[in-house]
Amino acid sequence: MGSHKALVVAIMLAATPILAAAAQETIKIGSSLGLTGYGSATDAHWRDGMQIAIEQVNAQGGVLGKQLELVFEDNKSTPQQAVVGYRKMITDDKVVAFASGCISAGNFAAASFVAKAKLPMFLCSILPRQPAEQKWAFQFLPPPKFEVDARYQYLKEKTDIRKVGILSDPSPYSLLMRDLAVKGAEEFGLTVVANESYQQDDADFSVQIGRVNAAGAGALIMLGQGNAVVTVANNIRSLGLTKLLMLGSVNELDILLATGKVLNEQYLFPSPLIQVASDDISVISDPAARQAAEPFVKAMKAKYGRTDNAQASRGWDSILMMAAAMTKAKSVDGTAVRDAMEQLGHFVGAGASYEFTADNHIGISHNPYVIAQVKDGALVLKK
Repeated sequence: MGSHKALVVAIMLAATPILAAAAQETIKIGSSLGLTGYGSATDAHWRDGMQIAIEQVNAQGGVLGKQLELVFEDNKSTPQQAVVGYRKMITDDKVVAFASGCISAGNFAAASFVAKAKLPMFLCSILPRQPAEQKWAFQFLPPPKFEVDARYQYLKEKTDIRKVGILSDPSPYSLLMRDLAVKGAEEFGLTVVANESYQQDDADFSVQIGRVNAAGAGALIMLGQGNAVVTVANNIRSLGLTKLLMLGSVNELDILLATGKVLNEQYLFPSPLIQVASDDISVISDPAARQAAEPFVKAMKAKYGRTDNAQASRGWDSILMMAAAMTKAKSVDGTAVRDAMEQLGHFVGAGASYEFTADNHIGISHNPYVIAQVKDGALVLKK
């Protein structure tokens, strides 16, 4: 009799997270966000996109008869704080899934125990490294190679530049892009003649830029985000390097506009088309993509005015796909939602088109980036 009671207790304890989630009045979605620190601008936009998507889903009746609720914790752009926040959301808030921001290191640090809790992670960042963790993670960030290839394709087809220098920060995403840039240059007939690095809080980059220029590079490929990009542009101008093309990373609208104001047409960057379409939806020529983007752009403008749609659009997409997976699974159970995500098939979103499968948890398979520039205070396609 005692062993029977023990078995019953064990079964009840194992089922507690599922029962707790089922008993909640709302479906709680957790998000680890770098709302302070170097990732603050990026993750704030991701949060904005999720929030308006949740509002839209709830206005249409919610999911499985319940309203969605966003629960988020500021990871302060550090892996240590991310771990604390993820644990709180699992144990205290009883979230049923995560749609977390772009701080790769933080998502990596938490991935092992999120996987053990059998909760799906929809990520703005690259996937964690371990296969057991990747099984529970879905990447809404385009593969880093797409960002590298967009720059290199432009240099190959539109310029005579064949020597490039790289300047990268130490984030996992930038380091991954740097390796891809070094290994992939030859494919485009390019040579990496300098490979420099920096820290996010550095105040001057003149030494690294000088070495890139001295090596004969015609273009500086900067792999990094935030205010450092503006500082690099100012350094290039101060050094009088009027022939050194600066090709930046995907970045926040405010940073792009500020950097473009410094260097004008000397500064180019890869951009998701939705970011350029923030002011002019007509640049999206594909009818299905435009139809998916229009309600998102309208909702963003209504709530935030002019804002940056790059990260926000994929935050929006992550919530709509999560809702679709829960509806398909007829459940908020983590395993059921994960399996349903792998079976959704082709999904046209506002930020990109996605196709997750059991063997592929990187949803974006076609390069969504265009090369853009700043002109008259707006983003425009580079012709």
